[in-house]
Amino acid sequence: MTDRREFLTQAGSGFGALALAAMLQEDNCAASPGAVQVLHHPPKAKRVVQLFMAGAASHVDLWDHKPFLEKHHGEASDFGENVETFQNGLGPWMKSPFEFAPYGQTGKMLSDVVKPMGECVDDIAFIHNMIGKTGVHSQATYLQATGFQRPGFPGMGAWVSYGLGSINENLPTFVVLPDHRGFASNGPKNWGSAFLPASAQGTSIFPQRENPIEDLMPQADFATQDSDAAGLAMLNRLNRGYQEQRPGDSRLDARIRAYELAAAMQLSAPEAMDISGEPEHILKMYGLDRMGATYPSEINPPEEAEYFGRKCLTARRLLERGVRFVQIWSGNDNGFPRRNWDSHEDIARDHGPLAHGMAVGTAALIKDLKQRGLLEDTIVLWTTEFGRMPSSQAGKGRDHNPYVFTNWLCGGGIQGGISHGESDQWGYKPLDRLNPTQVYDIHATILHQLGIDHTKLTVRHDGVDRRLTDVHGHVIHEILS
Repeated sequence: MTDRREFLTQAGSGFGALALAAMLQEDNCAASPGAVQVLHHPPKAKRVVQLFMAGAASHVDLWDHKPFLEKHHGEASDFGENVETFQNGLGPWMKSPFEFAPYGQTGKMLSDVVKPMGECVDDIAFIHNMIGKTGVHSQATYLQATGFQRPGFPGMGAWVSYGLGSINENLPTFVVLPDHRGFASNGPKNWGSAFLPASAQGTSIFPQRENPIEDLMPQADFATQDSDAAGLAMLNRLNRGYQEQRPGDSRLDARIRAYELAAAMQLSAPEAMDISGEPEHILKMYGLDRMGATYPSEINPPEEAEYFGRKCLTARRLLERGVRFVQIWSGNDNGFPRRNWDSHEDIARDHGPLAHGMAVGTAALIKDLKQRGLLEDTIVLWTTEFGRMPSSQAGKGRDHNPYVFTNWLCGGGIQGGISHGESDQWGYKPLDRLNPTQVYDIHATILHQLGIDHTKLTVRHDGVDRRLTDVHGHVIHEILS
């Protein structure tokens, strides 16, 4: 079997020699190229997987039980103050279309649409007093993904990639698994590197597609090993000429590293993506065996579990092979009936399939990481750009609510079985409006668990020492074990 170095040597005298020399140099380096290898204190975690529900998942229909809404369902909503909504969704109070029940030793109340998560609640820290800054999807998505409301800033995974570097030089440090039906607001800008080295950006992989990684292998019949090597050698000559004329331009080094990584991935990525060798009980746990999976009668189609479960299983395989940051996106279908968390018209129709499919895959991921001993140093973060209003819109839907929503974390030194912060009786704003939790606090806490002081991981850009948390952020010590 051809090993990695033999493959690179055979790839051509230009590119192959360059990649092999770089690889030999990296063998003696602690950090991968472009990384600053920042550790300010002993880390509790090595890896992160972020689950992003694009479109705004409703906290009051999934995790944040509100008896008030059940008691006053159908009555005219009155928040005691003027409320600005995105689409004037200030109809009567609306209880969740899903039933809530207690789960775990802590008796955490969850809706039946996320029932599979009941097995994991004692490992999870729920944060119910999250606030945003805007009810506009694109800006709110940027804020959760990059720490800023406008474009031009690196994603959280890019900051982690830049700060800590790679665990496995044969796979990307930061991998993104988008919804195969379409990108969320802002698209790949959510995981771009911006002013960080280009090598820190996320690599998109689509597990549901025939070719999960575009252009990884030559597709043309006329492409031979010799012609491929000749083409790469020519690119090497052009790149070296460019570098001689523009010393200090980091884009060339990033491009060369991309070539090196592509060559390595031709050997390692197909194996990481191939789930055919997974045991039947693992496939069943992730919802990939429909005969074995159970779905509430109102959940249709069950394909949602397959969609999200496949990404979660792929994430586990990538994490255990050394990918440091995996980001999974859900909910970007604007067909009809649409599968989108942006449920203005009908919460039950939209949230039902998405939430149950998400819960099947997420619960499986947590349990699988735990049984493999990986959860103790892997942080799982569940987030969305904002929540949804407790009042109704169009009878069965809910409008945007940036005033309060839910995040949760588990693993990687996070204390399980707790809820931090509360929303008010309606789920409209934090109960304690003076001490809410912001995305900066989430980001600061994750960096802290990775061994990074969020105030010290900075890059000088446009005369400002930029960081993931801007000028904000506090570590949430109350949720740490």
